[in-house]
Amino acid sequence: MPEVTDRRRLVLLLTAVVLVLAAVNVADKFGPRHTGLVAGPVVALLLVVLARRAGLSWRDLGMSRRTLLPGLRYAIGAVLAVALVYTIGIALPLTRPAFQDVRYHLHPGAALLTAFIVVPLGTVLLEEVAFRGVLLGLIGRHRGAAWASITSSVLFGFWHILPSLRLNHANQAVGSAVGAGPAGRLLAVAGAVVFTAVAGLLLCELRRRSGSLLAAAALHWATNGLGLLAASALAATRFA
Repeated sequence: MPEVTDRRRLVLLLTAVVLVLAAVNVADKFGPRHTGLVAGPVVALLLVVLARRAGLSWRDLGMSRRTLLPGLRYAIGAVLAVALVYTIGIALPLTRPAFQDVRYHLHPGAALLTAFIVVPLGTVLLEEVAFRGVLLGLIGRHRGAAWASITSSVLFGFWHILPSLRLNHANQAVGSAVGAGPAGRLLAVAGAVVFTAVAGLLLCELRRRSGSLLAAAALHWATNGLGLLAASALAATRFA
């Protein structure tokens, strides 16, 4: 009987988390501009409170003070690695089109604001707390690390359906690969879901190895924030 109760509680908690995330995703896509910048921190805090009331420890959530230093070491390494990869990617003509994205043709000031404020607070904070914190900890406690990583990563992939609806128009490399029509959009969205699900597995592994959410958050920010700065700098160079 206790096992049935635990399973029911897990299902209810997972359903609540997924519904909250779905609502935020839709609101961020179709609501006022920068809805996620306000909703992200609020919902992240709500999910942490929910997880703590469900019995998860700070360690389960990747927020223990004991793992902060290892997490910081992994975080610094992750940011430096992404910076190196992006530098090489921009330098090579073959991979340069991947950084040519009209969404990030921003004034330098706007690019810096987006990379260092909007991305961390409006994207990284909620996604890391939700997928590599609450979901990973919750499922891991009841079903083990493998199931936790797979489930949270698949959900992370689905989370990116709405943001990638115009990816084949916005990104030159993606548009060239899949085309600009409806079929191209479908392929771009499917590719984004698969890519981000795989990325989610990598982030889960980084979180597991370091024991800290900080490491996964740093890698997540680096891929988004540094990518945005790289695309913005490339656009400014091209149009200067």
